[in-house]
Amino acid sequence: MNKSELIDTISSEADISKAAAERALTSAMNAIMKAVAEGDRVTLVGFGTFHATQARQPYRPESAYRREDRDRRGQRARTHPRRRLQDAANKAQ
Repeated sequence: MNKSELIDTISSEADISKAAAERALTSAMNAIMKAVAEGDRVTLVGFGTFHATQARQPYRPESAYRREDRDRRGQRARTHPRRRLQDAANKAQ
C-alpha cells in the first residue's frame, strides 16, 4: 500500500474527503518525524514506537581501533512494531 492508497482508505473509513485525509496523514507524519528528529519517542498504542538511535561508530575488535571521522550517518530512525501489527502481518502471509 502506498500513500495514495492509504489516503483513499482513510477517507472511506472516516467518511471524510480525500483532501482532508491527505492533510491529516501528512500532518501526522510530519509530527512524528519532527518529534523523532528532536530525540523524542513516539508511541502509538497497538501500532508501534518510533525513535532515533545514535549510529554506531566503525570499530575493529582486532586492534580496538575506532574512527571518529568515519561516522557520517548521524542518527537513525528505528521502528518497533507492536504485537497486533505483527499478528496482522503474519495472518496476511
